[in-house]
Amino acid sequence: MRYGVLWSIIGLVLVPAWNTPAAVAAPPNLIVILSDDQGRGDYSAFGTPDIRTPAIDRLFREGMDLRNFRASCPVCSPTRAALLTGCYPDRVGVPGVIRTHADNSWGFLSPRAVLLPQVLRSAGYHTAIVGKWHLGLESPNTPTERGFDTFRGYLGDMMDDYTTHRRHGINYMRHGQQEVDPKGHATDLFTDWAVDYLEERAKAGRPFFLYLAYNAPHDPIQPPAEWVRKVRERQPGIDDSRAKLVALIEHMDAGIGRVLDALDRLGLARETLVVFTSDNGGVASNGANNGPYRGQKQHMYEGGLRVPGAARWPGRIAAGSRTDRVVATMDLFPTLCEAAGVKVPPGLDGISFLPTLVGVPGPQPDAQRELYFVRREGGPAHGGKTIEALIRGDWKLIQDSPFRPRELYNLRTDPRETTNLIDKERRIAAELSAALSRHIQRGGEVPWQRESPPEHRDEKR
Repeated sequence: MRYGVLWSIIGLVLVPAWNTPAAVAAPPNLIVILSDDQGRGDYSAFGTPDIRTPAIDRLFREGMDLRNFRASCPVCSPTRAALLTGCYPDRVGVPGVIRTHADNSWGFLSPRAVLLPQVLRSAGYHTAIVGKWHLGLESPNTPTERGFDTFRGYLGDMMDDYTTHRRHGINYMRHGQQEVDPKGHATDLFTDWAVDYLEERAKAGRPFFLYLAYNAPHDPIQPPAEWVRKVRERQPGIDDSRAKLVALIEHMDAGIGRVLDALDRLGLARETLVVFTSDNGGVASNGANNGPYRGQKQHMYEGGLRVPGAARWPGRIAAGSRTDRVVATMDLFPTLCEAAGVKVPPGLDGISFLPTLVGVPGPQPDAQRELYFVRREGGPAHGGKTIEALIRGDWKLIQDSPFRPRELYNLRTDPRETTNLIDKERRIAAELSAALSRHIQRGGEVPWQRESPPEHRDEKR
């Protein structure tokens, strides 16, 4: 499939320095596959012996292993906001999880934020999201109002059941703006819809962006029974919680395999850049494997932030390659735009890592940048306050509870964050604390709650 005529008519493409005229004449299709709460070590290519993930492993084998990929937040909504805006999540109004009930919702996607599908659509791409949205439950923050041509999936934060698809008794399943009530396991539905979309786009003669956001392996851990049976037969004596989690991930992996097979069958594989990652680390009580790192989902330690990351683009990304370059979720926005030859809007925090993907020699454009992480949450553990972390070079400053002191770690010598150096390295701690304060101030410029209509405001304030 070639798109040269359409692309020359659109005239919005910038020629990247790494690319060739022939490549610009055929901008790639773009697919981002995002899993939900998948730990850093929860795929078999990592070397984890009790799990089998041939499709995910295929992406690592046929593409690049992004060994230092960090989610932009240790919880769902902020990472998704970072992915789709290329910004730190508090800078687009999503420092915490968006939920059904206003008194427990900690974000509102800024109307001013420019989303990746808007940018790609303006350059001729057809855009689709299949799966979990989690950036708003009503207008104006639904997918088709924020740049996606197609939406088939789930608006909410989680499903109380993978087969009934409800949350607090509410049906958040949608096809565009229409409420739907499909039958089947959510993972299978999302896979079916993704394959349907690929078949549709294969006939269209136009590049596309597909954001496939599974809700697996998020709670509740509900794999189909036959998948649990296969795991237990293969791994006698495996812990029950671990068996169910492994089965849920393997079931999702089979869906990813169907998507990759569809790309092959439709002749789209070589024209498509596929990125795979997770929105945050796994949940320890569910049996997640976060690799050698401390912590888990919800926490600012590396186990909550480090996630699997792989990118495949046959003929452009060397098969079996790997990089230790630090990459964050927000970097996907400029990277995909550069791959497509599309100008990005000003003010992004993310940095394209496309030169690394395609093997451009020499220094890469990330220098010694700082990486900032924030999460706002309610309840007694957080009290509506935030937790933060800042990474600069080898150093990481972290405040994992608003009610405990900050900690300082050297990630080069202590990647497992076992030795707090805050009292020994006071100068470094002071420098990072000042830098962290500046990031917090920037985030404070953007409201994270929807403004109430005048008639609903308390006039006594």
